[in-house]
Amino acid sequence: MNKPIAMKFFKFILVAFLTVSMNGFSQAPTDYLSKDFHKDRREVLRSKMPANSVTVVFANPLRNRANDVDYVFHQDPNFYYLTGYREPNGVLVLFSENQTDENGGSYNEILYVQKRNKRAELWYGKRLGTEGAKEELGFDIAMNAEEFIKSTIDFKSFDNVFIEKFNDDYRDLRDAADIFDLVKGFKIKAGYDPSIYLSGVKEYVYNNIVETPVESSANVIRIIDRLATRSPEINDDDLIKGYKTATTDDLKKEFKEKILLALKPKTNIDVSFLAANLATMREVKTAEELVLLTKAVRISAIGQVEVMKAMKPHMSETELQGIHEFVYKKYGAEYEGYPSIVGAGNNGCILHYIENSRTNVANEMVLMDLGAEYRGFTADVTRTIPANGKFNKAQKEIYDLVYEAQEAGIALYTIGTSMQAPGAIAIKIINEGLFQLGIIKSADEKHNYFPHGTSHHIGLDVHDPGNYGNFEENMVVTMEPGIYIPDGSNCDEKYWGIGIRIEDDILVTKKGPINLSEEAPRTTEEIEKMMAKKSVLDDFILPNLDK
Repeated sequence: MNKPIAMKFFKFILVAFLTVSMNGFSQAPTDYLSKDFHKDRREVLRSKMPANSVTVVFANPLRNRANDVDYVFHQDPNFYYLTGYREPNGVLVLFSENQTDENGGSYNEILYVQKRNKRAELWYGKRLGTEGAKEELGFDIAMNAEEFIKSTIDFKSFDNVFIEKFNDDYRDLRDAADIFDLVKGFKIKAGYDPSIYLSGVKEYVYNNIVETPVESSANVIRIIDRLATRSPEINDDDLIKGYKTATTDDLKKEFKEKILLALKPKTNIDVSFLAANLATMREVKTAEELVLLTKAVRISAIGQVEVMKAMKPHMSETELQGIHEFVYKKYGAEYEGYPSIVGAGNNGCILHYIENSRTNVANEMVLMDLGAEYRGFTADVTRTIPANGKFNKAQKEIYDLVYEAQEAGIALYTIGTSMQAPGAIAIKIINEGLFQLGIIKSADEKHNYFPHGTSHHIGLDVHDPGNYGNFEENMVVTMEPGIYIPDGSNCDEKYWGIGIRIEDDILVTKKGPINLSEEAPRTTEEIEKMMAKKSVLDDFILPNLDK
């Protein structure tokens, strides 16, 4: 081959390679949250920060599954909310005011990302790197993570340094700038002292003591005694012991003042600000968030529909789980938002049953609590249906009672209504219904047939953070009453092994509640009608591998 022909051939191959590469890259999803969304969220957070303060947020670490296999990486939702960065080993530093660099330039935020590495990218895929962070995420300043360890940021000079509580549940990997090293470097620079921070249970008790008048101390002591049975640290705390054994109100007030001081450690590092303010921001969804969250919910609802059509008594819980998750993948959902729950019969009475190991669901009720995660947003939809396609009398009695409670609760998802109201009406309806069915002896009887709340935010987390005050426009909150009657319960045996939960994702609007998961049938009549339909999987028969 002569030189001109060879050059033409090389150019043709190069253009073809680049075209394929670019087309391949362009086929990645393009409907993630925009960089403008993340920038806006940072600006909102910055507006809440007091003068001379800095926020430091860390990405999630890689987590080991076994030997040399890691779990699929999932980003910390707060970090993703503020940055859009979907890789490990990152740090966001956000300043309340503009800072000046050594060349006189001005900046108010820095994103540190993991460094480009040809060998690592050969094995695990392309990294965004600093240029990608600038181009795709919209940061003016992006640096390699190792620069955070070397940085000269004087955290001790700020009046407030806002961080999330460290769980310290990550390994020190071979990477010199993994999350272990990044956190370690920050702690040294900032003078972080973990001993001054209270555990969750101790902080809860301290706050109860401070907020309760001394005259009502008996109420707090009852809470302390109850918690002490499962949290030994309560018994070992000198301030709590002193408060409990104080013989006069004056002595109790003295301990109360000491406890108040303990709640406000002398440090510029604040572990409460971020959690509180990000909860306020994340509990109300923007229009951009609602598009993705609605899609996640609709995908999950359609998964329920397809399983209703496909379900047969000979199927296993795992197979039913697989149908749901196949639908998620078919729609391009990357993950499940949480471990899928598929429980037949008595398994449905276990609230977070995730083994899904029963090999034959028989003619039982099957509780299916699953949610697709689409572009980071997680749905949470539950349906409970009879495996044979028909509710018997006892199943229908319990189901209709749960449905009535859910309908009454959804009606209360209106702007300004307390978020506790739907749960309260559901408890009232279920207690009265259980009494009428003879399952409990009175509507006031304490029981465990309905042992959970009804309403939680969804979003980047299946249990999204929030303040749980009153409903506001553009909140998306579940409504999930349930009744669970395990085998051996103190009631008629015909109800044994019936566990029923109905859960929908409700958008709060000025015009009233909108059920985003309404495509999945809810009434017994609608469910039976859907289960009578033919499934595309009816003729999907695999070879028998046990013969």
